[in-house]
Amino acid sequence: MSDREPIPGGPTGDVTSPETGENALEFRDPEKADALARRAEELVADIDSDAVSVMHVCGSHEQSIAKFGLRSMLPEGLDLRMGPGCPVCVTDMPEVDEAVAIANAGVTIATYGDMLHVPGTSVSLSDARAAGADVEVVYSAAEAAEIARERDDDVVFFATGFETTAAPTAAVVRDDPPENFWVLSAHKYVPPAMEVVAAMPDTDVDGFLAAGNAATITGWGLFEDLVKETDTPITVGGFEPLDILAGLVALLRDIRDGEVTVRNAYPRCVTEEGNQPAQRQLWDVFTTESGEWRGIAHIPEANLILRDEYAHVNAREQFDIDTASLAADGSSLVDDCICGDIMAGRSDPTDCGMFGEECTPEDPVGACMVSSEGTCKIWHEYGGRPDL
Repeated sequence: MSDREPIPGGPTGDVTSPETGENALEFRDPEKADALARRAEELVADIDSDAVSVMHVCGSHEQSIAKFGLRSMLPEGLDLRMGPGCPVCVTDMPEVDEAVAIANAGVTIATYGDMLHVPGTSVSLSDARAAGADVEVVYSAAEAAEIARERDDDVVFFATGFETTAAPTAAVVRDDPPENFWVLSAHKYVPPAMEVVAAMPDTDVDGFLAAGNAATITGWGLFEDLVKETDTPITVGGFEPLDILAGLVALLRDIRDGEVTVRNAYPRCVTEEGNQPAQRQLWDVFTTESGEWRGIAHIPEANLILRDEYAHVNAREQFDIDTASLAADGSSLVDDCICGDIMAGRSDPTDCGMFGEECTPEDPVGACMVSSEGTCKIWHEYGGRPDL
């Protein structure tokens, strides 16, 4: 992977801070943003195609894209879509049901705040808490373990998220957690999902903008095999507006030139090898298995489960989890939810007839309207394709 030409207007360290007189990184310079947008327009015009489809796979990317109205700067003919980049959104209903069943059995569930309102088959953890279950909101696996240390009763950490959060979960599991601490893993592994989405004929992805936060752990080298398997270029990008625009320019340049490669447009945080100590902990504790990603597909080797050596902290080994009572009919609106198509990049939130009407952040029908990283919630807050 080599850098060929400089990216016009990309993030730079050559700017002097007026407060300190020292060099500082600049990421929100309108002139640089305009230069990047113009370069993107030139590249799209040079590509021999009526339309270019680029997919990013990170809710944090979508937040920045929508918040700063970046789609309004992009040229006609460039379709920038969000793929399966929201871990809360792809947590499958039976996984939510498991957490609810454990909570209903009188065991404390600790999980991230976004998970509370994600619908299971018929109810959410928020519903369970309203009915008297002990559901605690935490910001980390370490905080969940600390709650267990302060109590005599069992505490189950409902662990969700991609590689970025799975690595800290692994660190807690390896660090002699209290005997009353358990992990119910719904962690996911992104690269296999990118491969499945790239193979969907109606998705038609010309290139991926990969998440820089996950690549900080895994390294950009992880994507080399994926590039070969999918014949699709990948650029790792950061999250500031100029990071995203610079990443898109680098990716469009490879699409134009027919270079199927991995490019790192986030070098201040991402290396080829990544965080190797974190990787060792991650793969010591977890292994992969095939499983459902909510609304998208059954994806091979994309779920992270605890290895047999850590059965002593595995909630699925400790508790008799009976979800049969949760199979009652849920809202009929769920049948009309198109979150799966949205996460696969086949539809926009505004293609859903319930968007902003029957389905809102206060009363969500689908998981995409729940999480701060969900496409529907982001578009509901900021709008997705502003005409600025």
